[in-house]
Amino acid sequence: MPGIPHVSHNPRQRWSLMIAHPRPLIEVFAMIPDVRKPRGKRHPLAAIFALACCAMLWGARSYSAIAEWGRNYGVRIAQALGFTHATPCAATLHTVFRHVKRDEFEAHLGTWADEVVGSLPPGPETPEPAIALDGKTLRGSKKQGAPGIHRLSALAHQGGVTLAQHAVDDKTNEITAVEPLLQQLVLEGRIVTMDALLTQRHIAQTIVDKGGDYVMIVKENQPQLRADIELVFTLPPVGDRQATARTVDLGHGRIEQRNLTTSEALVGYSDWPGLAQVFELGRHVMFPKTGKERVEVVYGVTSLRPERATPARLLALVRGQWQIENKSHWVRDVTFDEDRSQVRCGNIPQVMAALRNTTIGLLRYTGYSNIAAAGRRLAAQPLQALALIGIELEN
Repeated sequence: MPGIPHVSHNPRQRWSLMIAHPRPLIEVFAMIPDVRKPRGKRHPLAAIFALACCAMLWGARSYSAIAEWGRNYGVRIAQALGFTHATPCAATLHTVFRHVKRDEFEAHLGTWADEVVGSLPPGPETPEPAIALDGKTLRGSKKQGAPGIHRLSALAHQGGVTLAQHAVDDKTNEITAVEPLLQQLVLEGRIVTMDALLTQRHIAQTIVDKGGDYVMIVKENQPQLRADIELVFTLPPVGDRQATARTVDLGHGRIEQRNLTTSEALVGYSDWPGLAQVFELGRHVMFPKTGKERVEVVYGVTSLRPERATPARLLALVRGQWQIENKSHWVRDVTFDEDRSQVRCGNIPQVMAALRNTTIGLLRYTGYSNIAAAGRRLAAQPLQALALIGIELEN
């Protein structure tokens, strides 16, 4: 693939020799419809998106910083990006991003992200691709009254790559937004994980109908299902063969032990769509310095049969859902300062969020685990930033 540096010791890149690469981003940007009128149109739309992506690879947090990045690197970089004049100013970027066709823009970037996920090597305990559904609020924009501030996202467990987003209306919640989001995704042969809020019958049914599988946490919003699962593990039925996996992690001043136990006792008894197993997950956290302890027990359901999902694999999938916070949300808030973003007009908050997601996905794909450090490195190497999106330029 043009723009992907070859590092022979990187196992991800060795794997990538065996599979199709995702298209270069510059080609994806060229496919996004330009709704601007021809008269007065000074800058190609694909060049604007390429500029934004390269600047965000460097660490740009706003369209003003994107414009500054373009000015800093001169005519040669501007021409390589596709500009015939000087790179656009912040006001031009504001106008263009405000009127972008958001749904088509996100759909094209989502298709590219799906290609990225398909090119990543499977995890040792999750060989099938897994997708986490999770919500995030663009808080700075909410203070300014922008529409569609809360976004429900679908993120790949591998790398935390965002596959799709959907706006959650202020008058509704994530439950109503999840169906349109699922319709954007390829679910066949994939596993979908989610928090308890999205543990709903119609969501489970949709995932199963589309050829996917689910792993759902069950809490008080499904009282009967939760009570049935709790009873299975409190008073196991005669002949119920329960299996358990355990992990222990040390770090950050604590010792965390997790035990996940599975059961098939509710198969044929519960009418939950696609139910194949239920599980109990216990977490015991000890803080040696203070002597404090924290104990939590949660329950869950899955459509994965035991031969496809051992307790160890289910534990990995549940942990993968929790790790999305670190792989995506934390990076967007800390590295890109998304939570304090004050952009509020038109589609700008969503366009900027989609570009951040794409930038993170690109860096994860090319082997960068520390996104902030990658930005510092690329700040001194603009040609490498261009190469990552598919533009080759000789030194």
